[in-house]
Amino acid sequence: MPRRPAGAVRRDRPAAREAAPFGGREERQDTREGSFLVRAVSGAAAVKTYRCPGCQQEVRAGVPHVVVWPADGDVTERRHWHGSCWHRRSTRGGPGRLPWPI
Repeated sequence: MPRRPAGAVRRDRPAAREAAPFGGREERQDTREGSFLVRAVSGAAAVKTYRCPGCQQEVRAGVPHVVVWPADGDVTERRHWHGSCWHRRSTRGGPGRLPWPI
């Protein structure tokens, strides 16, 4: 089979969606705290350092994590969480309460 020239577009596949601003695929998670949009961010796409609201530690550049915001909210309300902190948020004590009013 002949090779396509570099940069050639395949016509037999649908065009890819525009890339999400934080990398990964967005999904809706309905929890007892409310409905949230959650997007995974790969380590390669993580270029800044953030403060995780779950553990109050840094989510350093290069570390895979999740970006979360209320489903009915604005993307300006997004928060960057360690994946494990997001999954454990309702079972741990101390910091880790959701940073949004419910």
